Amino acid sequence: MTTVGVLQRYAHYLPLTARTPALSLAEGDTPLLPVPRLAAWVGVDELYVKFEGVNPTASFKDRGMVVAVAKAMEGGATTVICASTGNTAASAAAYAARGGIRAVVLLPRGGVTAGKIAQALAYGAEPVVIEAGFDAALDVARALARQYPVELVNSVNPYRIAGQATAAYEICDVLGSAPDVLALPVGNGGNISAYWVGFRRYHEAKTIATLPVMLGAQAAGAAPLVLGHPVESPETVASAIRIGRPASWDTAVAAVTESGGEFRAVTDAEILEARSEIARREGIFCEPASAAGVAGLRASVAAGRTPARSRCVCVCTGHGLKDVASVPSIDASAPAIPATVEAVAAALGL
Repeated sequence: MTTVGVLQRYAHYLPLTARTPALSLAEGDTPLLPVPRLAAWVGVDELYVKFEGVNPTASFKDRGMVVAVAKAMEGGATTVICASTGNTAASAAAYAARGGIRAVVLLPRGGVTAGKIAQALAYGAEPVVIEAGFDAALDVARALARQYPVELVNSVNPYRIAGQATAAYEICDVLGSAPDVLALPVGNGGNISAYWVGFRRYHEAKTIATLPVMLGAQAAGAAPLVLGHPVESPETVASAIRIGRPASWDTAVAAVTESGGEFRAVTDAEILEARSEIARREGIFCEPASAAGVAGLRASVAAGRTPARSRCVCVCTGHGLKDVASVPSIDASAPAIPATVEAVAAALGL
């Protein structure tokens, strides 16, 4: 069986030409899972999780990256560059490898999980560790792209946004309409911007009759869009959204404003609690940042901002194996029990 990626599946909605390489790792077409037990915990009647962690590099970044790298190759680029807290680096490296070109990734020192660094290196990326946070690393990447023959593939690249918008199309294709509320984590702002582009395009094409309310969740220690000003030293356990100066600020704000939605800050404790509930109640293991949308939706319901009868979709943006540092582990010093039925039964209280 042949699987198709977003370039083929949504070609009509993408900026492709006859010269665009047919790049693909069979990205997209991720599951939209009904999650009734999680819905009860969140406080809404109907809830779905769009699990982007099953993309080829285990995050939503692949949707936009395949378009950005394909268009870079179409334009003759032989090197792509990005600044990254991890997921963008992994995705850029994978698609560059698939296309046979070079990938350079700028990583903030101490700001990337080991699993994400391992991915980028496995795909052959050339890492450069910057003595600064993500925002400064992106400034350097943008300047390099202006001055040297390298193609920037961060979310400021419009092809990234076009590709990421395909997730909105998929949600509507499965549900047969737009949800009432779309909740997702927000770091650099590109993804919420992309979803809004996607919903609006489907609405303009009369594929859907209504538009959703957009709810962008940020970590309390990295919530510039909630506060209304940049955060100089963002801090959160959710490394994927540890960003204090979103590059897609204006379009992210427009998505929330035009949809009648909101940005909402959630604490690290709320994010980790949500991640645990998503896994324990529904069998979906996501990285901490991915759980921010669920935590934000729960807080919005509790505050009376989102009605309980809403049909909601939460986007889980990356797989839990991306970041296991905050997951409980087995105590290696704990004594083992004898390998007998009786001992195990006693330990389990059977």
